[in-house]
Amino acid sequence: MLEVLGLDARTELVYRLVLEEPELRLDEIVARLGRSEDDVRRALDQLAELCLLDDDPHGAEQGQPVFRALDPAASLPFLLSRREAELARQQRGLEVARDAMSVLTTDRGRRAGGGFDVVKRLEGLDAVRERLTELAELARAECLSLLPGGAQSPDTLEASWPLDRRALERGVRLRSIYQDSFRNDPPTLRYVNRLGTLGAESRTLPTLPLVMVVVDGEVALVPLDPDDGRAGALELRSKGAVAVARMLFEQLWVNATPLCSAPARDGNGLTPQEDELLSLLAKGHTDATAARRLGVSLRTVRRMNAELTARMQVRSRFQAGAEAARRGWV
Repeated sequence: MLEVLGLDARTELVYRLVLEEPELRLDEIVARLGRSEDDVRRALDQLAELCLLDDDPHGAEQGQPVFRALDPAASLPFLLSRREAELARQQRGLEVARDAMSVLTTDRGRRAGGGFDVVKRLEGLDAVRERLTELAELARAECLSLLPGGAQSPDTLEASWPLDRRALERGVRLRSIYQDSFRNDPPTLRYVNRLGTLGAESRTLPTLPLVMVVVDGEVALVPLDPDDGRAGALELRSKGAVAVARMLFEQLWVNATPLCSAPARDGNGLTPQEDELLSLLAKGHTDATAARRLGVSLRTVRRMNAELTARMQVRSRFQAGAEAARRGWV
């Protein structure tokens, strides 16, 4: 149990025995554990080096020193702190190595052919997830994400947490735009709020055009088929394509609602989600396709339709469309 502090299993047994029965002599320890004297001596030496043990040669009998374990309440926290400091140094070393690896990879790619492939095809959801993990680990400055579809699955949230946390700890700026509908999903909302305590920024819009990730202004991932997220993605490295993707994100970011604020109603008393629903229906979308675009259930769309129809004091969808146009809502 204490191997992480530098004690192997055999040394820990010696330590526990000396803790339980203070002032044991060497021969007594050997007899109790049924091990060789050399084996016990090595364990005692290791405990002494770790400042967990002391001996009192003046209190010995039969020419053997008496061994006493030092107070674990003082000695073990010291070892733990020393181990934590060592791990922190190793982590810093890994971060330096990661940065160096990123630079070397970039330089090699550019020397090999004047740059990376401007378009790379990622087939299937697993390939996309693997590449997103790599990009999250390599991000140096910022990561921008469009995340349509409302609630995120528990598996996705669990897999994303360590990647997002490490990126924020490295100083990477994380900005994400979700759909308004995700505000109604407690697990996703808790996750985003938890990230917010570490510095991540999140906003919402009624609808989003597609899933998209832009990393460090150098690479963008967009879906092969916006209507089928499982098909795969395109990894874009063309400066022009990435710049367009980043511009799209920034335009949506300006119009999005910060997570800490409720979506405001417009001059007609409509929420952004209601306004978007009316726009979708005016373009000929069915309730089902409107629900998919808004990231909500079909039942929610029908409830919103009923509320809007009642507010306009009409009975049919045709009358609702005409009245919405008359009022300048669409």
